[in-house]
Amino acid sequence: MKTFNLGTSLLILLFLFVTHCLETEAQVCRPSGNIRGRKPPPGECNKENDSDCCAEGKLYPIYKCSPMVSGNTKAVLTLNSFQKGGDGGGPSECDNQYHSDDTPVVALSTGWYSKGRRCLNDIIISANGRSVRAKVVDECDSTMGCDGDHDYQPPCNNNIVDASKAVWEALGVSRDNWGEMDITWSDA
Repeated sequence: MKTFNLGTSLLILLFLFVTHCLETEAQVCRPSGNIRGRKPPPGECNKENDSDCCAEGKLYPIYKCSPMVSGNTKAVLTLNSFQKGGDGGGPSECDNQYHSDDTPVVALSTGWYSKGRRCLNDIIISANGRSVRAKVVDECDSTMGCDGDHDYQPPCNNNIVDASKAVWEALGVSRDNWGEMDITWSDA
Protein backbone atom coordinates (compact mmCIF):
# COMPACT_ATOMS: atom_id res chain seq x y z
CA MET A 1 0.00 0.00 0.00
CA LYS A 2 2.90 2.39 0.76
CA THR A 3 4.30 1.80 -2.74
CA PHE A 4 0.94 2.66 -4.29
CA ASN A 5 0.72 5.89 -2.28
CA LEU A 6 4.31 6.84 -3.11
CA GLY A 7 3.73 6.08 -6.81
CA THR A 8 0.48 8.02 -6.82
CA SER A 9 2.15 10.96 -5.07
CA LEU A 10 4.98 10.99 -7.62
CA LEU A 11 2.50 10.83 -10.48
CA ILE A 12 0.54 13.77 -9.05
CA LEU A 13 3.74 15.79 -8.58
CA LEU A 14 4.80 15.04 -12.15
CA PHE A 15 1.37 16.09 -13.43
CA LEU A 16 1.53 19.38 -11.50
CA PHE A 17 5.05 20.08 -12.75
CA VAL A 18 4.12 19.45 -16.39
CA THR A 19 0.98 21.57 -16.04
CA HIS A 20 3.02 24.42 -14.56
CA CYS A 21 5.58 24.21 -17.38
CA LEU A 22 2.87 24.28 -20.05
CA GLU A 23 1.17 27.26 -18.40
CA THR A 24 4.48 29.12 -18.23
CA GLU A 25 5.22 28.41 -21.90
CA ALA A 26 1.70 29.42 -22.91
CA GLN A 27 1.93 32.78 -21.15
CA VAL A 28 1.47 35.59 -23.61
CA CYS A 29 1.97 39.29 -23.46
CA ARG A 30 -1.45 40.90 -23.52
CA PRO A 31 -2.22 44.52 -24.43
CA SER A 32 -1.91 46.89 -21.49
CA GLY A 33 -4.38 49.37 -22.95
CA ASN A 34 -5.15 51.36 -26.08
CA ILE A 35 -4.45 54.77 -27.51
CA ARG A 36 -6.79 56.61 -29.83
CA GLY A 37 -5.36 57.59 -33.17
CA ARG A 38 -5.04 61.21 -34.21
CA LYS A 39 -4.92 62.35 -37.79
CA PRO A 40 -1.40 63.58 -38.58
CA PRO A 41 -0.97 67.17 -39.72
CA PRO A 42 -0.44 67.42 -43.50
CA GLY A 43 2.98 66.08 -44.53
CA GLU A 44 3.88 64.94 -41.00
CA CYS A 45 3.65 61.15 -41.42
CA ASN A 46 6.54 59.71 -43.43
CA LYS A 47 5.13 56.83 -45.50
CA GLU A 48 8.57 55.61 -46.63
CA ASN A 49 8.82 51.78 -46.58
CA ASP A 50 5.00 51.56 -46.60
CA SER A 51 4.78 52.84 -43.02
CA ASP A 52 1.26 53.22 -41.62
CA CYS A 53 -0.07 56.55 -40.42
CA CYS A 54 -2.50 56.75 -37.52
CA ALA A 55 -6.19 56.97 -38.39
CA GLU A 56 -8.38 59.48 -36.57
CA GLY A 57 -10.34 57.77 -33.78
CA LYS A 58 -8.98 54.26 -34.37
CA LEU A 59 -7.93 52.39 -31.21
CA TYR A 60 -4.40 50.96 -31.25
CA PRO A 61 -3.28 48.40 -28.64
CA ILE A 62 -0.25 49.23 -26.53
CA TYR A 63 2.10 46.75 -24.83
CA LYS A 64 4.53 47.09 -21.94
CA CYS A 65 5.84 43.57 -22.55
CA SER A 66 7.05 41.30 -25.33
CA PRO A 67 7.12 37.49 -25.60
CA MET A 68 9.90 35.80 -23.63
CA VAL A 69 13.32 35.78 -25.29
CA SER A 70 14.84 32.39 -26.02
CA GLY A 71 17.63 31.10 -28.19
CA ASN A 72 15.15 31.14 -31.06
CA THR A 73 12.61 33.91 -30.39
CA LYS A 74 9.83 34.23 -32.97
CA ALA A 75 9.22 37.75 -34.26
CA VAL A 76 8.06 39.81 -37.21
CA LEU A 77 10.74 41.66 -39.17
CA THR A 78 9.66 45.08 -40.43
CA LEU A 79 11.48 47.62 -42.57
CA ASN A 80 12.68 50.95 -41.17
CA SER A 81 15.01 53.71 -42.23
CA PHE A 82 17.32 54.90 -39.46
CA GLN A 83 18.75 57.69 -41.67
CA LYS A 84 18.02 61.36 -41.09
CA GLY A 85 14.72 62.14 -42.81
CA GLY A 86 13.77 58.44 -42.90
CA ASP A 87 10.53 56.93 -41.61
CA GLY A 88 12.19 56.08 -38.29
CA GLY A 89 11.65 59.65 -37.10
CA GLY A 90 14.34 61.14 -34.86
CA PRO A 91 17.79 59.86 -33.98
CA SER A 92 18.15 56.41 -32.44
CA GLU A 93 17.37 56.09 -28.74
CA CYS A 94 20.57 54.24 -27.80
CA ASP A 95 23.16 56.67 -29.14
CA ASN A 96 21.20 59.74 -30.30
CA GLN A 97 22.61 59.15 -33.81
CA TYR A 98 21.21 58.42 -37.26
CA HIS A 99 22.42 55.26 -39.00
CA SER A 100 22.91 54.49 -42.68
CA ASP A 101 20.43 52.13 -44.32
CA ASP A 102 23.55 50.22 -45.45
CA THR A 103 24.38 49.31 -41.82
CA PRO A 104 22.63 46.30 -40.19
CA VAL A 105 20.79 47.96 -37.29
CA VAL A 106 17.45 47.29 -35.59
CA ALA A 107 14.88 48.65 -33.20
CA LEU A 108 13.21 46.16 -30.83
CA SER A 109 9.68 46.25 -29.40
CA THR A 110 9.48 47.89 -25.96
CA GLY A 111 9.60 44.66 -23.92
CA TRP A 112 12.61 43.29 -25.79
CA TYR A 113 14.34 46.68 -25.78
CA SER A 114 14.16 46.27 -22.00
CA LYS A 115 14.66 49.93 -21.00
CA GLY A 116 17.82 50.09 -23.09
CA ARG A 117 19.50 46.96 -21.68
CA ARG A 118 20.08 45.68 -25.24
CA CYS A 119 21.37 49.03 -26.51
CA LEU A 120 24.36 48.73 -28.83
CA ASN A 121 24.43 44.94 -28.37
CA ASP A 122 24.19 42.62 -31.35
CA ILE A 123 21.42 40.17 -32.07
CA ILE A 124 21.34 37.33 -34.62
CA ILE A 125 18.37 37.36 -36.99
CA SER A 126 17.53 34.19 -38.94
CA ALA A 127 15.14 33.71 -41.85
CA ASN A 128 15.10 32.60 -45.44
CA GLY A 129 17.85 30.05 -44.71
CA ARG A 130 20.30 32.79 -43.69
CA SER A 131 21.42 34.67 -40.59
CA VAL A 132 22.66 38.22 -40.03
CA ARG A 133 24.19 40.01 -37.07
CA ALA A 134 22.62 43.44 -36.35
CA LYS A 135 23.16 46.08 -33.68
CA VAL A 136 20.26 47.24 -31.48
CA VAL A 137 20.16 51.04 -31.75
CA ASP A 138 16.54 51.93 -31.00
CA GLU A 139 13.22 51.03 -29.44
CA CYS A 140 10.20 50.27 -31.59
CA ASP A 141 7.81 51.86 -29.10
CA SER A 142 4.92 49.56 -28.16
CA THR A 143 3.56 51.95 -25.52
CA MET A 144 3.14 55.19 -27.47
CA GLY A 145 2.42 56.42 -30.97
CA CYS A 146 0.23 58.64 -33.14
CA ASP A 147 2.20 61.76 -32.18
CA GLY A 148 5.03 63.86 -33.55
CA ASP A 149 7.68 61.98 -31.56
CA HIS A 150 6.60 58.78 -33.29
CA ASP A 151 6.17 60.29 -36.76
CA TYR A 152 2.36 59.89 -36.38
CA GLN A 153 2.73 56.13 -36.76
CA PRO A 154 0.83 53.63 -34.58
CA PRO A 155 2.57 51.88 -31.67
CA CYS A 156 4.63 48.84 -32.64
CA ASN A 157 3.28 45.41 -31.89
CA ASN A 158 5.03 43.56 -29.08
CA ASN A 159 6.93 41.16 -31.39
CA ILE A 160 8.71 43.49 -33.80
CA VAL A 161 12.31 43.60 -34.97
CA ASP A 162 12.34 46.79 -37.05
CA ALA A 163 15.34 46.50 -39.37
CA SER A 164 17.38 48.57 -41.81
CA LYS A 165 17.58 47.71 -45.50
CA ALA A 166 21.00 46.13 -44.87
CA VAL A 167 19.37 43.42 -42.73
CA TRP A 168 16.82 42.59 -45.43
CA GLU A 169 19.59 42.42 -48.04
CA ALA A 170 21.76 40.16 -45.85
CA LEU A 171 18.82 37.78 -45.43
CA GLY A 172 18.57 37.53 -49.23
CA VAL A 173 15.00 38.81 -49.40
CA SER A 174 14.07 40.23 -52.80
CA ARG A 175 13.06 43.91 -52.62
CA ASP A 176 9.51 43.19 -53.78
CA ASN A 177 9.06 41.07 -50.62
CA TRP A 178 10.38 43.67 -48.16
CA GLY A 179 7.93 44.89 -45.52
CA GLU A 180 7.01 42.16 -43.05
CA MET A 181 8.43 38.68 -42.61
CA ASP A 182 8.41 36.02 -39.90
CA ILE A 183 11.86 35.52 -38.39
CA THR A 184 13.61 34.21 -35.31
CA TRP A 185 16.24 36.09 -33.34
CA SER A 186 18.52 35.65 -30.35
CA ASP A 187 21.04 37.68 -28.40
CA ALA A 188 24.50 37.34 -29.98
